Amino acid sequence: MFNRRSLLMGFFTGLVGVFFKIPTVFAASKPNDLDWNLTKEQWKKRLSKEAYEVLREEGTERPFSSELNNEKRKGIFYCQGCDLPLFSSSAKFDSGTGWPSFWEPLPNSIDTKVDFKLIVPRTEYHCHRCGGHQGHVFDDGPRPTGKRYCNNGVALSFRPTS
Repeated sequence: MFNRRSLLMGFFTGLVGVFFKIPTVFAASKPNDLDWNLTKEQWKKRLSKEAYEVLREEGTERPFSSELNNEKRKGIFYCQGCDLPLFSSSAKFDSGTGWPSFWEPLPNSIDTKVDFKLIVPRTEYHCHRCGGHQGHVFDDGPRPTGKRYCNNGVALSFRPTS
């Protein structure tokens, strides 16, 4: 027979089960290029320890630790994992957050998923080609998009244009 206690326990057990399954429902898409489907060991050889932690383990670097945060030259920002162009310097702005920030990615360069790591849902974005974690996108950026793509500097490389 059901009593209030068993009913509440069942409800909360179900709620917890749903909560912990939600992140898998929104899992990032697999890399589109089989050449970038590397093993954990291959990625560790290819990347620095810091870049591996961010790109492959979805870590976050310390704010104000990246030299790219202060990069002002014209050029392109590339994925550190596979060298896909992700952002133009013309879309970069100083958000004051301590990470390189952009108001718009280059076309077909990123994929997104919902991230529940801080309980509150956030939109996480990854390199379209290799699936490397780049950062999170927020709705507090400048015009024309109103977006702030807050990127880990260690996940990027920069090449200036002449």
